[in-house]
Amino acid sequence: MTAVACLALVVLAGEAQGAPRERSAIRWIPEASDTNKVAVEVSGLSARVLRELRGANWTPAQWRGLLTVRVEHGDLFTDVGIPPMQGDYRVRDGILRFEPQFPLEPGVRYRASFHPEMLPGTHSGAAPPLTAAFEAPARPVTPATFVARVYPSSAFLPENLLKFYVHFSAPMSRGHIYDYVRLRDAAGRYVELPFLELDEELWDPTMTRLTLIIDPGRIKRGVQPLEEIGPALEEGKSYVFELSRKWKDAAGVPLKADFQKTFKVGPPDRQPPDPARWRIQAPNSRTRDPLRVTFPEPMDHALARRMIRVTRDTGEPVEGETALEDEEWGWLFTPASPWRRGNFRLLIQTTIEDLAGNNIGKAFDVDLVESTQRALTNSTVKVSFEVR
Repeated sequence: MTAVACLALVVLAGEAQGAPRERSAIRWIPEASDTNKVAVEVSGLSARVLRELRGANWTPAQWRGLLTVRVEHGDLFTDVGIPPMQGDYRVRDGILRFEPQFPLEPGVRYRASFHPEMLPGTHSGAAPPLTAAFEAPARPVTPATFVARVYPSSAFLPENLLKFYVHFSAPMSRGHIYDYVRLRDAAGRYVELPFLELDEELWDPTMTRLTLIIDPGRIKRGVQPLEEIGPALEEGKSYVFELSRKWKDAAGVPLKADFQKTFKVGPPDRQPPDPARWRIQAPNSRTRDPLRVTFPEPMDHALARRMIRVTRDTGEPVEGETALEDEEWGWLFTPASPWRRGNFRLLIQTTIEDLAGNNIGKAFDVDLVESTQRALTNSTVKVSFEVR
């Protein structure tokens, strides 16, 4: 059904005693300039009926009883419970016309019902109602949301990689995310259930960043999924991380394009991060040059930005912005105010992770038959540096 076509149903009215004997029709009339501005017209009424309607001092409820317009959901019980639309009723040029108070919602189906038995001077045995449906045309939409970035950004990842972070250019919709995310190898074979499928999806508050966790059962040695199915990723192989364009954003519009990230898998990483091995490049005083930290391995993008802070040696925090560079091998801190001479510290939470989920002092991928214990008991470690 198209919106620009006037949809009408025509029946003979007045078969019962006292009913008007004319051929009445009900139709939707879209405006030429805006097809979501639509009126409903009933034609074919007798001059007597039109005259009485013009002189009728009816309430809005009486008019709606004669000509009713509702949103249609396709379920009779639901539709009956939906209140009629508000609007203006007029009698002119030989027709009864209803103009909705507001434009119709794009993509929504409506139904108009005209009840001949409610006409002035008509008995209860009049003809059955006339009905006509109309679907307001959906607004044309151009997909605009796209995958802005995926972390880790490197094309060489460890076999026991723990997470992907997917950043979108605009807020996304929640639900059924695993229908749109897949991993396949270079031969085109898809990896069976590689992700930990959580009911509570791991979105950030803006709904623009999604965290996908590779099933830990496919990573940790000595657990059943790894023993029976094997790892999700295998050293020496290449894979493609795919995101489907069918994924819808918060407005219900599909993504602008499919997304693919190709990467090669290296050996597993079971070595916990060690801040003592981090290389610090201190900035000059009286500048806002960034403090640079180079890691011996890539770090988890989201956690590295959040879990490393800069303080003076007195413990006073230094305000500024953090960022990662060089495929998460480097960390930058740009202060809000110029650096002052003196001693400073990096304050690092021990729960920070590398790409394999290893924390400071504790590896994530630990053989369950091994006895292991976190080497550190403090929640943070400190690394000193000097600004001259």
